[in-house]
Amino acid sequence: MRIGVESGLWTTGNVERALPLVTVLEVSGAVMSWTLDEQSTPQIEFTDASRADWLWRVVGERGHVAVAAVTDGPTDSAVAIELDGIDVDTEAVEIPRRLALGHWLRRWWPAGVGDGIPALDLPLLDAEIAILTSAAEIFFTDDTIDSGVAELLSPHAAALTEHVRSGDPRVVEMVRGCVDLVEEVGIGDPVHRSEWAELSALTAHMDALDTPPRGRQDDYALAAGSGSGPRTDAIAAGTDTIRWGGVPAGIFDAAEDTVDWYVRADPAATVIVAAAMVPGADPAGIDVSVRAAGVRGSAVLGSDGRAHVPLVDTDGEPMNDDRAWSHDWSSTSVTVGVPVEETRETRDRVRAFARRRLGVPGPDAFLAEILAAEADY
Repeated sequence: MRIGVESGLWTTGNVERALPLVTVLEVSGAVMSWTLDEQSTPQIEFTDASRADWLWRVVGERGHVAVAAVTDGPTDSAVAIELDGIDVDTEAVEIPRRLALGHWLRRWWPAGVGDGIPALDLPLLDAEIAILTSAAEIFFTDDTIDSGVAELLSPHAAALTEHVRSGDPRVVEMVRGCVDLVEEVGIGDPVHRSEWAELSALTAHMDALDTPPRGRQDDYALAAGSGSGPRTDAIAAGTDTIRWGGVPAGIFDAAEDTVDWYVRADPAATVIVAAAMVPGADPAGIDVSVRAAGVRGSAVLGSDGRAHVPLVDTDGEPMNDDRAWSHDWSSTSVTVGVPVEETRETRDRVRAFARRRLGVPGPDAFLAEILAAEADY
């Protein structure tokens, strides 16, 4: 095993660094990461190696001692060191690997109508992540960003109750495990605590309901598009793509070209922007900016995914419709959220990964993925 210093921290291995091509899990004293679509050992970045009590399980006792000795030294003048005969036990980090993948699914799963990739059921996904987190407790000897079980489960009792009533024995079994976890860790919110008590009572007196399992097409469906359609009052029109890393998770359709825009023929030139959303999502307040050959504008989306963006020139003067008719709109770009560097090739690589997981669910598939693959779209 090779260990060196990167960005001031002792680090092993080397994985893809570009989001969303990396899965990440913060454990006690370190951050583990894997390249999304490759079979690889994790990169372990030590934030505080003295807290990594789990390390001996991953690299053995001799490896733990060696890593502790190396990371106890200064990082400013450190050089990479080869620890001969010490390797990461991939079986020992299988649960953390799946946990990292589960958190990636929450943040980056590329649900999109145009791509034919269904959304994953978040309550079911969070439920399984919570169970895995509990199973990986040796990696969480103190609190980390990814160690919270109650936070994952607390808001989902009502949704999980509906899932249990569907009668799918896989769901019933998993929800029972979550009920046991809630009894162990507790739920702070009194409303959610009451909902979990009702769910506990339901699961305690059933094996599986007589209702046959049903597809969840309605739950997984996405908005078909922004709905702006052809315009007769448009000076110019086009489409753009949302960069996933610049927006919150679970709000927008992740396909390409899901942002429609047109310049409306008004006395004051305005760009109307409409972004395709996941049903039930509320994008209100998310920033939108427009740039087009020396003119610009900014606004925020409303709850309907639309924004009216007034345009100004480089001097800050409003653009009128006379100038708008003669303006070159061919370079127009629309940014939803914050600007980020992200390529279509990266997004296509993620979509290919998602399609493979849906096409042939493997042994590490989450139940939310399996149900999405089974649903009749």
